[in-house]
Amino acid sequence: MFANLRKLVDMQKTVEKKKAALAFILVTLFIDILGIGIIIPVLPELIEHFVGGNTSLAGWYVGVIGASYALMQFLCAPIMGALSDRFGRRPVLLAALFGLGVDFLIQGFAPNIRWLFVGRLLAGAMGASITTANAYIADISTPETRARNFGFVGMMFGLGFIIGPSLGGVLGGINLRLPFFTAAGLALINWLYGFFVLPESLLPENRNSLSLAKLN
Repeated sequence: MFANLRKLVDMQKTVEKKKAALAFILVTLFIDILGIGIIIPVLPELIEHFVGGNTSLAGWYVGVIGASYALMQFLCAPIMGALSDRFGRRPVLLAALFGLGVDFLIQGFAPNIRWLFVGRLLAGAMGASITTANAYIADISTPETRARNFGFVGMMFGLGFIIGPSLGGVLGGINLRLPFFTAAGLALINWLYGFFVLPESLLPENRNSLSLAKLN
């Protein structure tokens, strides 16, 4: 009787841990997408300020910086995935989230276009952790909950793109750099939360060795 009761309690604890982990992952995905949307209203004006009001040149930089962000995600996504397969999901996710928070601070304090460009490159690299977040959800999902959990992922993407530009417009009306600092604060607070509640989802026996072929 007591053995069955203990087993039931352990199962309940496992369920609660998975719920907390899922909540963290979903918030992380939301912040990743929010970080894209929140700067959309202020980025053109900030870049125009950096290039001395040259609208044509500012438009060119907006395109280049946007493409560079996407390029870094494209290049770093398989690397993030391979690292998480080797070292586990938790360290990769936490490192990327902390890096994203620091990176938003770099962008917020950027004194010129070069630093802003570097910041967006780093943001693209850190945002590539979306692949690891999806892998984490696959790890903790059962066949019965997998479709629902990935449905939540789609919902976070939608919310991020809805709330991000709206929030960025409001905050940018106060100060052009405020959206960056807000995104940094959200990322670092979530990192601190994840540091305490996020368990590892990939068992050591299921991890793969790291090779250049897997990074290709």
